[in-house]
Amino acid sequence: MSFGDVDYTSLSIPDAPFSNPSRIPDFAREHTRVPRHVGVIMDGNGRWAQQRGLARTEGHKAAEPVVFDTIAGAIEAGVRYLSLYTFSTENWKRSPAEVRFLMGFSRDIIHRRVAQMDDWGVRVRWSGRRPKLWKSVIDELEAAMERTQDNTVIDVVFCINYGGRAEIADAAAELTRLAAEGKIKGGRITEKMVAEHLYNPDIPDCDLVIRTSGEQRTSNFLPWEAAYAELDFVPELWPECGREVLWRSIERYASRDRRFGGVKDSRGKAR
Repeated sequence: MSFGDVDYTSLSIPDAPFSNPSRIPDFAREHTRVPRHVGVIMDGNGRWAQQRGLARTEGHKAAEPVVFDTIAGAIEAGVRYLSLYTFSTENWKRSPAEVRFLMGFSRDIIHRRVAQMDDWGVRVRWSGRRPKLWKSVIDELEAAMERTQDNTVIDVVFCINYGGRAEIADAAAELTRLAAEGKIKGGRITEKMVAEHLYNPDIPDCDLVIRTSGEQRTSNFLPWEAAYAELDFVPELWPECGREVLWRSIERYASRDRRFGGVKDSRGKAR
């Protein structure tokens, strides 16, 4: 399948890249140590390509199997929600040619992969703004969401045309509208009310944010949802990653002491 003059059918990707159960780390059998919601900032595609003397778009192509290997690894580990930073509101600043490629490639991946995700029990979700986003991308996202809406193995959130500040601003605008209509009291807006008006309010807060490529910043990714998330910055460029990088981050997460602003007594209990 191809769209326009771009043909992606030459990509070779396995149908079901699940691993031998003996390879899965022990944390997968100790569910209290597995983060419920993991967010991934998939960084380094362009640099990976440039290091090899290739066009930046080749790095984006190389990222596709990594995305689905990571989804498979998240399923095996017992992660329930996986948010993938696919295209940010700031990415529109890139060259028109790269933006066109990313829009078409995102649309094509969703179209070609929806049957596979459905087979895996993935519920496809989307987080982002409609304005500026190509209608064909929105159409594919909505079709995938409708097809997979009853799946319960894992929710995979594609953050496309997403910006954390934009999400909070959109929630504030909606609350302002409700206050103007007299449906809520503007002077009594709470954190809970803001959370209820985010793009996907039913998804729990993010427990772990992973950023690849060695950069150590969150770049406007889930600022509200990841306020208390553990952060793991890994050196690999995204096309070099996969389930084992995810598992390594989860193992580090499992060793951390999460207090959420509180303290624990000598027995390790929050107080």
